Amino acid sequence: QVQLVESGGGLVQAGGSLRLSCAASGRTFSSYGMGWFRQAPGKEREFVAFISWSGGTTYYADSVKGRFTSSRDNAKNTVYLEMNSLKPEDTAVYYCAARIGHNSGSYYSTRPYDYWGQGTQVTVSS
Repeated sequence: QVQLVESGGGLVQAGGSLRLSCAASGRTFSSYGMGWFRQAPGKEREFVAFISWSGGTTYYADSVKGRFTSSRDNAKNTVYLEMNSLKPEDTAVYYCAARIGHNSGSYYSTRPYDYWGQGTQVTVSS
């Protein structure tokens, strides 16, 4: 069983920055691919970013490419999402998710992920 706990959300003005963290329990964190998703009120959960088990491969949604960066520290069992140049449309609850193994296929879908955090609220004011 893996537990994921996100932190770092909050209220920020447009153009500002936030850094989200996702801390994972378990001794096999380094074997998990990690995804970031977000869900705004009344909308479906959508893909934001993915980072492979080694950190060597990352993918981003077009809407955040060039503004968001995902990284991980396997020694600390933590994955990060650095968010810059935030826009009001980035407002959402942000979730991290873990998928067991080295496969990164369908990284943009929620279905391959085995574990989810509880989410952290990000609000960007205009």
